[in-house]
Amino acid sequence: MDTEVLRILDAAINRATEGLRVVEDHARFALDDSHLTRLLKQLRHDLTSTMAQVPALDRLLARDTQSDVGTTIAAPTEYDRTCTAEVLLANFQRVQQALRCIEEFSKIVGPELAARLESFRYRTYTLQKAVSVAAHPDPRLQDARLCVLVDGGANVDQFTSQVQTLLNAGANTVQLRAKNLADRELIKRGRRLREISADHGTVIIVNDRADIADLVHADGVHLGQDDLSVKEARSIVGTSALIGVSTHSLEQARQAALDGANYIGVGPTFPSGTKQFSEFTGTDLLRQVLAEISLPAFAIGGINLGNVDQVLASGFTRIAVSGGIWDADSPAEAVRQLMTKLDAQ
Repeated sequence: MDTEVLRILDAAINRATEGLRVVEDHARFALDDSHLTRLLKQLRHDLTSTMAQVPALDRLLARDTQSDVGTTIAAPTEYDRTCTAEVLLANFQRVQQALRCIEEFSKIVGPELAARLESFRYRTYTLQKAVSVAAHPDPRLQDARLCVLVDGGANVDQFTSQVQTLLNAGANTVQLRAKNLADRELIKRGRRLREISADHGTVIIVNDRADIADLVHADGVHLGQDDLSVKEARSIVGTSALIGVSTHSLEQARQAALDGANYIGVGPTFPSGTKQFSEFTGTDLLRQVLAEISLPAFAIGGINLGNVDQVLASGFTRIAVSGGIWDADSPAEAVRQLMTKLDAQ
């Protein structure tokens, strides 16, 4: 291989691995996200092992840093970084550009090597999205500790009364889950929910239906494992809307993070009256997810005042509740007591 090609590959390989290490350390130390850290580390090792086809000693012998004309050329903004977002963006771009350079010059070695380098570049695009979403959670989720699920009620008036009860008790996140309503009635409920919550700063989520969420100007949509994919929902609600995903295993939680979900629901923690499952994950899954995933995450499934302390003991500080509110003697008091417990964490 020509010396000039070896020099190009050497410089590009160094740039790519250095950039990957920067974003890996951010995922590791800033996000405490072992899932993304592991994926970034694996990519860095895959690149290193793949490029072993170009002997390291040959690269070193071809290296000539002292007479490299590029070492004295600097862009005006090269040393300007004001926040971690800029550090992440600059280093992901550095990695992607370096991988493209390696890919092009690897074609001299052979098409199989170039094709593998192309797949590495695509992996960085997915990881960049996942890391960026995790590093910059939507501000609307900052105070979202208790998400209360509300059905459509017998009519609009009853629905309005239910929602007013929640808002007066201090609930700041409400999910409309009314599977038995016809679309027109569901839209009416969604618009009414948006209207009466406007002065409270309430986060409004529509269950399952991205189209309805978009029509009623909800803050987002929550998806189950059998609903639309995050990609499909995003094409409907746009980039400014929240997308949540219910996850029932660690692998599903990992996938939701890679898909670009803004938050996840994790469970079913306990048996509930709204959904039937063959088994319940208890708090074990909560601990597993908390140890790996840095996305905002709500414990879901059968949570009430009698068992919420078990959830809090797992380290989770967000819950989604349905029956635990509406089956209580006083739904408003149940909201207040759950909020008090959550705020104490």
